[in-house]
Amino acid sequence: MTRSPRDEEFSAFVTGRRVALLRTACLLTAGDPHLAEDLVQTALARMYVAWPKVRRSESADAYARRIIVNAYIDEVRRPRWRREQTVSELPDRPEIGPASGWPDAVDGEVIRTALAELPKRMRAAVVLRHWLDLSVEETAGLLNCSEGTVKSQTAKGIARLRSLLGGGSGSAAVTTRTRSMLPAEGS
Repeated sequence: MTRSPRDEEFSAFVTGRRVALLRTACLLTAGDPHLAEDLVQTALARMYVAWPKVRRSESADAYARRIIVNAYIDEVRRPRWRREQTVSELPDRPEIGPASGWPDAVDGEVIRTALAELPKRMRAAVVLRHWLDLSVEETAGLLNCSEGTVKSQTAKGIARLRSLLGGGSGSAAVTTRTRSMLPAEGS
């Protein structure tokens, strides 16, 4: 069976951008790989349906990020009852090597743990502003809130991450390089 040009273009997009989308989703979910996979799958399914429109707009990355953020917000707002029951430890968990998406001296697990301490909307604001390097306006549009809310949530989130990563008990694994990943104060 031959593939249509639409399928070829969409497959090329998925091949080239899936890892980056998954990385973004992992940060939004504070390292929950299963929820991150679900968010990316939701985004790709919705994108496939709208692919002709997305392709014409030449903003497939922005469209995908928007779907991921919206799906994440939907998940956060969903009632606690779910068909799937989550557990903290998987029964037969494979050994996981170092995270390939992080620079050598950065402990991604420490960053994800610190991000998990932030409230969900604050975490989303920090990830969108400082990981994806979106503007305040773009972030406000994605989160459907005011620019002032983005600024305050981002500032509070960065301050909280600094306190979590900057010292105190339980942060011995945090390296200077990990702390340097945070934006400078006042930015």
